[in-house]
Amino acid sequence: MVSDGQVVVKFGNILAKHCLDQRCSTELLRAAEHTQSISSQLGIVARVKAVTGESKASSEPLLSNVQNLIQAVQHVLRAAEAACVKGLGQPSADPEEEEVAAFCQQWRKNLTQHRAKEALNSDRDELGLRKTRGAKAEPTLMSVVQEQPPRSRNIPKHLNPRKGHTVMDRHL
Repeated sequence: MVSDGQVVVKFGNILAKHCLDQRCSTELLRAAEHTQSISSQLGIVARVKAVTGESKASSEPLLSNVQNLIQAVQHVLRAAEAACVKGLGQPSADPEEEEVAAFCQQWRKNLTQHRAKEALNSDRDELGLRKTRGAKAEPTLMSVVQEQPPRSRNIPKHLNPRKGHTVMDRHL
């Protein structure tokens, strides 16, 4: 989980670097930094638990840190969605940056298609508001991550800080 947290941090940092909206970029950097902190804390707590062995006292901080990491990752993904919608600049020739940009462009294309279908859909009330019953939720980056089986997810998987690895080498 710690290494997956690092993958999300790198993903967020790459997006923040290319985000055209300064406010979104700042929020994404803040979320990535928070995720980095929690991921590091989780690594420390996991190492301590490995030394102390099985005990309820050592399990509670570990579980708490895991829950915090999940929330932090969700925050990064929500901030990444905002950045993608606001627009991204051209990525450099770095393969990881190109891969992140391609992933985000695909998600935005899916979102645009979904919104176009919803606009044509007659599930609107007399005020033009979408009815909540039967309405299909918009695609989110989190839903893309959750829908795919771990080995074949179509997300940047290997934003691994280790040299020689590409974005797609790992899965979340």
